[in-house]
This record gives sequence, C-alpha cells and structure tokens, in this order.
Amino acid sequence: MCGCDMAQLPGTALQPDAAPREVVVEFEYSLLSEVARVSPFVDDVMRSIGIFRVTADIEVDIEIALREALLNAIIHGNREDPHKHVYVTIFCGTEGEVAITIRDEGAGFDSNSVLDPTAPEHVMSAHGRGIYLMRALMDEVSFEEGGTVVYMRKAATVTPRQ
Repeated sequence: MCGCDMAQLPGTALQPDAAPREVVVEFEYSLLSEVARVSPFVDDVMRSIGIFRVTADIEVDIEIALREALLNAIIHGNREDPHKHVYVTIFCGTEGEVAITIRDEGAGFDSNSVLDPTAPEHVMSAHGRGIYLMRALMDEVSFEEGGTVVYMRKAATVTPRQ
C-alpha cells in the first residue's frame, strides 16, 4: 500500500473510549515522513474504511481531517525527516464510527498556543488551518503526549429511513 507498512504501534496513547464501542476492524500503519506519500496513503485508507461509513459527506470530513493530521505530523512533527515515521491506527465501528490516532516522532507542541486562523490578522496567512479544520470536521480531536499524538473521532451518522 503506497509505501506504508502494517506495523505494531509501540505505546500509542488511546483514551479509554478511543475505539468505537463495537470495533469491526482495526488498521495499523507506519508511514515514512514524506509529503508525497500522504495522498496515495489517504486514498487507500479511504477505500478501506469506506465500507463502514453511512454517508459520503462524513467520509469527506474524515478524509480532509486525516490529510491535515498526517501533513502536520510529517511537516511540523517529524520535520520531513525521511528516517522518521508517522504511526496511524484506525478503528472502524459497526455503526460507521471511525476513531483515528496519529503519532509522530517529533518534539511535540502546545496545542493551546496554536493561533486562530479566523482572527483578522491571520486570515491571509498561507498556513495554520490544519488543526482548525480537524476540529471543525471531526466530532472529537485531542492532542496527547505533548502534542506528538493526535486522536480524532467521527461518530456515525445514520441517514433517516424513508
């Protein structure tokens, strides 16, 4: 799969409720810190988890948030060091819930010190929207282990029956 390896994750910090209540499948990946690998990786992941989603609009939210988190981990966390990896665990639940944990090998950061990209003085900035997008698109986003781990969850959306 696009230069990624299936891997056991050493010490990934998952919250007690990190996985959906009834996990159907768990994917684990190790991705080299190369920006060019992100799009093919995300495309493969979305195909893999697509069968567990209920609505297409939710899939788009997950895809964008996953891309942003991976790019942040590679660019800001691992500083694009090709010797470092980004570790990804994805849980898919029976009802379409998806939980994602991404861990980089960087020094971390203080998520509370991230600037607000909607503030007038930052609107024209070319960077700084990744965390904002992740928080806007996912139901839950948290940063752990000093910012080297991001946890995201998207609850299932059930389409009303006609």
